[in-house]
Amino acid sequence: MGAHKGWKIFGIILAVIVLFFAVINIIPPKKSVEKNPFIVEKGALPMIAAHRGGGDNNPENTLLAFREAVKTIGVDIIESDLYLTKDGYLVYNHDSYVDETCNVNGDKTLKEVEALCENKENRHYIKDMTLAELRQYNFGYYFEDKNGNRPYKDAEDFAEKGLQIATAEALFEEFYESHPDLLFIVEIKDGGDRGREACRILSETLDAYPAYKDRIVIGTFNDEIEEELKTNYPSLLRGAPTGTAAKFIITQYLGVNLFDGGDFACLQIPMSYDLGIEIPLNKKTLVRRAHRRNIAVQYWTINDPDEMRELIEMGVDCIMTDDPILLKQVLEEYK
Repeated sequence: MGAHKGWKIFGIILAVIVLFFAVINIIPPKKSVEKNPFIVEKGALPMIAAHRGGGDNNPENTLLAFREAVKTIGVDIIESDLYLTKDGYLVYNHDSYVDETCNVNGDKTLKEVEALCENKENRHYIKDMTLAELRQYNFGYYFEDKNGNRPYKDAEDFAEKGLQIATAEALFEEFYESHPDLLFIVEIKDGGDRGREACRILSETLDAYPAYKDRIVIGTFNDEIEEELKTNYPSLLRGAPTGTAAKFIITQYLGVNLFDGGDFACLQIPMSYDLGIEIPLNKKTLVRRAHRRNIAVQYWTINDPDEMRELIEMGVDCIMTDDPILLKQVLEEYK
């Protein structure tokens, strides 16, 4: 009799748990953001995001690369990282120093420069240089095309070709009239006071290009900059920082998505995380549940055609790639 009663109680508890999970997954979750231009319509192909402007096709983070990506290849989104110069300009570069993307060290080979930069004191950091100093250098100097050629190494007219370091304002100005629907993914790399100053300058720069204010999503790896954006620039769309993204992913996998209160616009993730064991993130359920919250799902950095096809078939919103020409060719298969 006692055993029967125990099983009855267990059954009731189990039923309550099942009902609880069913209810919290049926209740429509609150939208993370009301309007999200980074989400594609149901059944539509993903957007193409040119990572660093498409660094496999053209010299990364240069106006030349951005122009080719937008006007020739026809990408939907420009993706890059922003750093603050010594005199307060926001410029595009992946690293905090410029040695490996321009000829700041003269005619040294890239291998020589990489060896030199192993000692951090030898690096030329953006925070220590003015915009005028940075503009002296050719940011196409080390670029190699797919045949191993360096077409811009000796370009004396590198400034006219768009191979100087690019500023945020110059990029907005370049496309504002001709491509008002262009989207932007940017990451503010500076932290602390410099990062907060970068937020202010970016916001003020966007004031001159108001149509782009709703077409840019801003990310950061610095918690204090995330808080700065949330507190002082709440109208600007934000990407999920690592911790917030991890929390969202865990709650979705556990089926308790109502308990995630993130207010970000874009979930920007790789195909998997390596945490000692590899955790796959290429899941349709993750995309579906993000869409219920009006969150766009964007994968980086995808340069393999088979991975591109997998993500296309998952219904993701955006694929970030160094090779937008390749991604466009893959997308043509589905048209």
